[in-house]
Amino acid sequence: MPFNAGDIVEGKVASIAKFGAFVTLPDESTGLVHISEIANTFVNDIHDHLQVGQTVKVKVVTVGEDGKVSLSIKKALPAPERRPTLERRPAPERRPGPGSDSRSRTEPESFEDKLSRFMHESNSNLSGHFNNKRTRRRGSGRD
Repeated sequence: MPFNAGDIVEGKVASIAKFGAFVTLPDESTGLVHISEIANTFVNDIHDHLQVGQTVKVKVVTVGEDGKVSLSIKKALPAPERRPTLERRPAPERRPGPGSDSRSRTEPESFEDKLSRFMHESNSNLSGHFNNKRTRRRGSGRD
């Protein structure tokens, strides 16, 4: 009884390898379930999901010209329930900080204004950093 791609059949796990499980199909042919096709979750160890001799429902993914049968357990299962998507909340309205101009929120800030604000903040952060470094060195007592 030849199988076609898309058929769902029952088979028995014949052996387990690092990369997947070999399943004996009803016509005594063997197909491979790759490790990525075993479950809808990450599979680190196949033995956590399957045992030799276990009966499993598989979907025939492909049948090669050479007779190799590729199988999937997760595609034979009902589709997993999708989580509802989270609604995106609008970003909180930011109030202008000290030193910022009182422009309305609808007028976009120009590149030059953004660059100027960045340079000012960066220089003040760096000067604070270097002042802390000097203070720590003076207090070390290594003269």
